[in-house]
Amino acid sequence: MCLGVPGQVVERLGDQPHLAKVDVGGVKRNVNIGLVENDGVKPGDWVLIHMGIAMSIMDAEEARSTLEFLERLGQIDSTSAVS
Repeated sequence: MCLGVPGQVVERLGDQPHLAKVDVGGVKRNVNIGLVENDGVKPGDWVLIHMGIAMSIMDAEEARSTLEFLERLGQIDSTSAVS
């Protein structure tokens, strides 16, 4: 089964336009945003990540719901992930 994980965009990496630093459960990592960059992804936006690639932009409520579900499954600690 494939699983996407929500992450919040922290910053766009100017020297690498297809990458953004994204906070995933308190861990910041570089994510390829090439599939969603034309949608105007910006810091503060939530994206659904699979295999290091942002697949879609999602709203904060959807991100919160998904993180809570993953937490119940024991897959992620969302206590600091969604403000």
